[in-house]
Amino acid sequence: MAKVLAALRHHWKKSTFGACLLGWGGHWLYGKHCDNLLRRAACQEAQAFGNQLMPATMPLKKATVLLNPAACKGKAGNLFEKNAAPILHLSGLDVTVVKTDYEGQAKHLLEMMENTDLIIVAGGDGTVQEVITGLLRRADEAAFSKIPIGFIPLGKTCTLSHTLYPESTNQVQHITNATLAILKGETVPLDVLQIKGEKEQPVFAVSGLRWGSYRDAGVKANKYWYLGPLKTKAAHLFSIFKEWPQKHQAALMYVGPAERPPEEPEEKSSRPPLYVRLYRRLRSYWSSPKEFPQEVAPEDWEELKLSTIELSIATRNRQLDLARTKDFMDICIEAESVSKGEFVHRGSQKMRDPHMCPEGSQCIQASRCILQLPEGTEGSFGIDNEEYEAMPVEVKLLPRKLRFFCDPKIREQLLQAVVQ
Repeated sequence: MAKVLAALRHHWKKSTFGACLLGWGGHWLYGKHCDNLLRRAACQEAQAFGNQLMPATMPLKKATVLLNPAACKGKAGNLFEKNAAPILHLSGLDVTVVKTDYEGQAKHLLEMMENTDLIIVAGGDGTVQEVITGLLRRADEAAFSKIPIGFIPLGKTCTLSHTLYPESTNQVQHITNATLAILKGETVPLDVLQIKGEKEQPVFAVSGLRWGSYRDAGVKANKYWYLGPLKTKAAHLFSIFKEWPQKHQAALMYVGPAERPPEEPEEKSSRPPLYVRLYRRLRSYWSSPKEFPQEVAPEDWEELKLSTIELSIATRNRQLDLARTKDFMDICIEAESVSKGEFVHRGSQKMRDPHMCPEGSQCIQASRCILQLPEGTEGSFGIDNEEYEAMPVEVKLLPRKLRFFCDPKIREQLLQAVVQ
């Protein structure tokens, strides 16, 4: 024992390094063990759903999973197979996994998809944006959009997961909780933005649209990966050396909030008997002609010339409120008079919350808007963190258009807020 202590004292550098390495290895192994326990508990809970008895005449529910294996720097496929796939296969669902091979393929797959009971998106914000765009471009979108959608967050940016699931620092727990939420069947309605250019087909988003300097600088942050945690500040710092002040000029026309119509019942009433339908048909035929309804008043458009450092148009999905009586999207026009230091500091905040609207910004609530850009405008839009060429667009709010599976605790909190 004395010889060991003497050796450790004489080789204290190696001993310190070995102790740190041993401690790190033990912590890593303990983390792996905890992850395995989380997966086992989730699989046992999923098996309880799969063991439920059901009538022999009832077909299995079909679940179509659209998996983007390129998400999370190519790790999404492995994350899905280890954490989500066992839960889905134990649940008793008829699961079909479709892997996308290239960007934009999910749109085409949704346009050709046949009947399914569930649509599950496994990826990040870009995968969700492609799926809902392909879904709402279908000729039968009115019926197909009623299919509930599940989201398994596997991408680098998963903005929607903050709305649907509780926050979790453990990635395995976050993925398993999201997968189990799909099995539990609780859903919430989410708004969708329809973004249409002059020529191309519309694009749909559940988070929003960004156009401006913060977005442009944030996209370049990965170029400075060698700076580690300082890469975001570096991207914003280098951007101010190219051009300052940074202004984006446009014309904005918008319509104010719209009254929220009553929610349609989920289940339709059964078809009335034949004699009832004949009576109604005859009564409508012999009754006096109805007066034509009055013409709908034209929409009250307002116009605004703007010069801003960044413009964002966002849904209210991040702050869900089932009790609100008006439907609108938030338009944030940030002041262009920003100091260089404030620009760098605020840019880091916007990487965490892209649609934050800082003090001094002009906030507008609208149900529709038209964004006109000057000729020769360069740059790009960020639509749900996906890059699109900047062009004049019309943005329309589609309130409560899609239903997404959510954690039952989240839905319970929303319902309690309605009661209060």
